[in-house]
Amino acid sequence: MRYLPACLQRCLTFTGLLLALVSLQFAQAQPETGHPVGAEMRNVNYHFTDTIGVHILQLNGKLVPKKEMPIFDDKQSFILEIDAATIAMSTDDLTHVLNEYVFAGKDAPLKELTVSTEGNQLKIKGKLAHNGDIPFETVSEIQTTSDGKIRLHSKHVKAAHLPVKGLMDLFGVKVADLINTKKVKGVTAEKDDIILDPEQIFPPPQIRGKLASIKAENGQVVQVFGNGGTPTHFVSARNFMAYRGATLRFGKLTMHDTDLVLIDSDPRDPFDFFLDHYLQQLTAGYTKTTPQFGLRVYMVDFDKLHTRTQQAKTTNQKSQVSSAKVTR
Repeated sequence: MRYLPACLQRCLTFTGLLLALVSLQFAQAQPETGHPVGAEMRNVNYHFTDTIGVHILQLNGKLVPKKEMPIFDDKQSFILEIDAATIAMSTDDLTHVLNEYVFAGKDAPLKELTVSTEGNQLKIKGKLAHNGDIPFETVSEIQTTSDGKIRLHSKHVKAAHLPVKGLMDLFGVKVADLINTKKVKGVTAEKDDIILDPEQIFPPPQIRGKLASIKAENGQVVQVFGNGGTPTHFVSARNFMAYRGATLRFGKLTMHDTDLVLIDSDPRDPFDFFLDHYLQQLTAGYTKTTPQFGLRVYMVDFDKLHTRTQQAKTTNQKSQVSSAKVTR
């Protein structure tokens, strides 16, 4: 470059500086993608499917994108990473999880399962699929493992309605010998215990978090992650789902430096939310914009959408009848 004319050197230097400035401005203008979106939830009935749901009493965590950003319309696009939460699940919902998701495969070792509580223990009835569909029943203590999974420790076992736990102990037979879980995702058998991985046994979106404690009572299984949750500091609503920071997409909108709160329009009961139908809940409610361009979305509970539609139809029919009378 020392052999080039001075004017040409100055031109090349200016061009390089200009390109550097343009590159810097372009980099600064890019949206922040690939970063987790902070998430906080309170008193939410969260539907995974039509038949599987949980009651999130409180949750603090984040939506971790698997690619560029979390997308509400794609449940596979993110992981719900839990820092702290208290989540309850009915035994009916757990029954659906086991039958429709965990043991749904043709070669699953168990089928036709039903779950109930017996005091502070969990009772599971079903059939051993690869042993002539023999009916069985177990009563188990429910515990957590050191790595945050769910342990079902069998205390009583019946097969074909006969007590067999004593015979199994006598002959050195364990529950793990009767149930082959090698092809079942999120389930392992260990001696007289069944181990369930809460990160794998639920339908999408996938959850991630270390389970601190668990208990069964009154037809519910209550799971505590971390310290269970902390009070909110920025949302005054009773029932809500709040998202903060990074980039989030929902529908045709992409929100940078996310400031989105989904609020229950009827706080008298839990916020009933179904991600598969969030657009219906959104359009049935209304939205407010904050001075900082945040969004506050007041949503109708999913389980009340049908009622709201029927009421609207009835009102419309009455209006049409009244108009017809006036015309006459």
